[in-house]
Amino acid sequence: MELFWLWLFTVIATLQLGYSRERSIRIGGIFNQQSPPSDAEEAFKFAISKINRQTRHTPHITYDIQLITGDNSFEANTKVCSQLELGVASVFGPPFLRAATAVQSVLDEVDVPHIEARWNNRRDKHPISINLYPDVRLISKAISDVVVYYKWAKIAILYQNEDSLVRLQDTFKLSATKHTAIGVWQLRMPNFKPVLKDIKFSGFTHIVVDCDFDLVTLLLNQALEVQMLTSYFHYFFTTPDLHLLDLERFSEGDVNITGMTMINADDERVKTLLRAWRQHKINMGERDVEKQEMTTEVALLYDSVDVFSKAVRGLFDAQNPQVFNLSCRRPTTWRIGHSLYNQLKSIHNFTGLTGSIEFDEEGVRKQVNMGLLELNGTSLSKNGHWDPVNGIKYTRKLPSPHAKQARNNTGYFSLTNRTLIVTTILENPYVMEVKSEEGKVLTGNDRYEGFCVDLLREIARIQQFNYIIKLVPDGKYGAEVEPGVWNGMVNELKERRADLAVAPLTISYVRENVVDFAKPFMNTGISILYRVPESKNPGVFSFLSPLDFNIWLYMLLAFLGVSVMLFILARFTPYEWYNPHPCNPEYDMVENQFNLSNSLWFTFGGLMQQGSEVNPRALSTRVISGIWWFFSLILISSYTANLAAFLTVERMVSPIKDVDDLASQTEIEYGSVVDGSTSTFFKNSNIEIYKRMHNFMSGRTPSVYTKTTDAGIERVRNSKNYAFLLESTFNEYITARDCNLTQIGGLLDSKFYGIGTPLGAPYRDDITIAILQLQEKGQIQKFKTKWWYSDGKCDNADKKQEANALGFENIGGIFFVLIGGLVIGSICALGEFVWKSKQNAELDRKSVCAEMGQELTFAIRCRTKKPLHGEIEEKYIEMTQTVQGGGQRNNLNQMSPHLKNGSTVTMRESVG
Repeated sequence: MELFWLWLFTVIATLQLGYSRERSIRIGGIFNQQSPPSDAEEAFKFAISKINRQTRHTPHITYDIQLITGDNSFEANTKVCSQLELGVASVFGPPFLRAATAVQSVLDEVDVPHIEARWNNRRDKHPISINLYPDVRLISKAISDVVVYYKWAKIAILYQNEDSLVRLQDTFKLSATKHTAIGVWQLRMPNFKPVLKDIKFSGFTHIVVDCDFDLVTLLLNQALEVQMLTSYFHYFFTTPDLHLLDLERFSEGDVNITGMTMINADDERVKTLLRAWRQHKINMGERDVEKQEMTTEVALLYDSVDVFSKAVRGLFDAQNPQVFNLSCRRPTTWRIGHSLYNQLKSIHNFTGLTGSIEFDEEGVRKQVNMGLLELNGTSLSKNGHWDPVNGIKYTRKLPSPHAKQARNNTGYFSLTNRTLIVTTILENPYVMEVKSEEGKVLTGNDRYEGFCVDLLREIARIQQFNYIIKLVPDGKYGAEVEPGVWNGMVNELKERRADLAVAPLTISYVRENVVDFAKPFMNTGISILYRVPESKNPGVFSFLSPLDFNIWLYMLLAFLGVSVMLFILARFTPYEWYNPHPCNPEYDMVENQFNLSNSLWFTFGGLMQQGSEVNPRALSTRVISGIWWFFSLILISSYTANLAAFLTVERMVSPIKDVDDLASQTEIEYGSVVDGSTSTFFKNSNIEIYKRMHNFMSGRTPSVYTKTTDAGIERVRNSKNYAFLLESTFNEYITARDCNLTQIGGLLDSKFYGIGTPLGAPYRDDITIAILQLQEKGQIQKFKTKWWYSDGKCDNADKKQEANALGFENIGGIFFVLIGGLVIGSICALGEFVWKSKQNAELDRKSVCAEMGQELTFAIRCRTKKPLHGEIEEKYIEMTQTVQGGGQRNNLNQMSPHLKNGSTVTMRESVG
């Protein structure tokens, strides 16, 4: 009986061993020879071991590992031939380009699938190869999409080699599609500082870095040394292994760092495998925590073995493949090699350590999900993900409004509890030193007061940050002294020695190229500061002052013009000719009252609002008279009103009234603060008058420029022949306190004051939001009233109370009304002339033209009397007789054949 059971056990064991051998399959791996073994080699073994334990029905996978020294294609060829002779279903590796190409050539001949997990920028078609590393087009698109998502308009690109340029090809295209400004620098070992400094001085703050993972730490260390790991900079590293780096020591300056990863660490299965790998490394004696983490190469190699396992399982379900021993000397093909390859390519809906895995017809991976990593505090956190279809999807929740944080184009940044360095300049009333009480020593921010200090205090309260006020060392606002070299507060921001510039800093085009500005908190413009004009004693002919000289001249011309027009039209119109003795039947002449002297007297009487004995009769002359009286009324009323102003306001005499007067003379000098926005305005202006003023100021000796605004104001006080050009807000402040100074003319331009920040500062929008809040609440206007007018001694409005002569721009319209009236009167006169000529022509049985010519000839002769015309003035002879027979009736019948007996006949007789 015992022999039976022994026999049965032997049979079962033999059958199981045979079954096991039928369900096993060998694969080959070629890796770099090193000590200790490379992570790729360890991952290969780890994956096979893990998969064999996890899956019960998958064929048992065995392996053969061959090692080569570096990228040696001959050695790789020899190693793969030895594996083929042993019998392998697939070959994994090697990780080098030339060696992998040699292995691929051998495997193509024998139809054994080649599985890779390395970066390959070449798209050579291989009949029986797959690569789990994402296609170069996917990587390039992912990098480009990150740049577009952050809305970077200006980026610096740091690349290591030609492979980097391939990955960045879509990013380079942004210069054409998105008008992105791109600067390109190559990393040259081992000193990156010259390149970093060049980027810094070029004004780039958004930097895309494509280099090997081993160079990232070296680059960050050198960036730290050149002060480029601050909140102003944002680095985007394209290496997929950035998550392995400990960034704690680089995060102190609040630098912004972004990266991407292929490992889906949020998946529970992936987390389990990552813990198993970490334990595997510890068991292998690895004590370095960073080296215990899984690299992208390890994850891809694990996924490649996992994909092979899935494909083989599907192949075994369809048939029972057998692996043959093949020879490179007498190449023969593996009959089911293409079947296995097709099974590998057909993998879909498979999720590995590196996300979703799918292949196209050429065996190239066409699907990948990449996580978007951002530095949050001292470590990287996954804030979104990218895929080829949807692009970037940001998954991190926006902070609450109470957190005082703002999302901007450099990620999340909070001013809360930060300490900012604020550069400023002593300038009344913006920033002034506090006059402390005797024996009391002021320190820190308490040493300063003023409009900008109050504004900064409110902004800090809203955004909950701290600040330290520091005066700019050279005491200047900031100008470009030579190409790329700045001074003053602008240079402090440009060099990142200050975080804010809170001062009356003018926003200008040239400054915007090197620093950023928040929304303006005050508008201003260039104005002229000068001494108050001296009073003038009224002269003998001061009664002429209410009207400008041109108005007096135009009024004289109008007087003469209206008089002459009345004279001419009165001669043309027939209704101004009348019989001065209507009761004398013997008088046969008609007269015109508007001779030249009477016309002048009538017009003068109307101007003096007194009238005369001459009165117009015709419609045309009455129209002109009415318009003249209206003209006289407006002119005399304006004169009277302005004369009262001249008698009540003290007359001041100023040699200049505006910028045109200032620029057209040389006796009074004028200047501005050197290297300020005002001097820059005149220097860069293309307006002729301002160019002339700049040449004048630049060529004067001694210099008309001053180092500070206070120096310029003091120079105006001490000199009668100096005017100072400064912003109008300063002018208002000074003239409110010094009654001997005043503003001359209006503003020469329009500009704005803004708070400056370094280029690309992430908190600029936070400052803008605070300024807008203060403006809406009226707080900024309260600050201005407090510091400008509360302590003022002078009323600027009183200084500007000055009676000015009325010019054409004031009352010129009445002259146009007068001209219109003359035109209407002329049209009426022409109508009267034509109408009466037509009537006379019918009576005299003449043509209209002949009658008009006769009347026109007489009018031109300028005579005041003319013979009575039948229809102009009539003498009536009333004859009342009873018509009784005889010749008298016959005579009457000749006159009118229709007369009857007893008719009364009125006979008209023309005299002359």
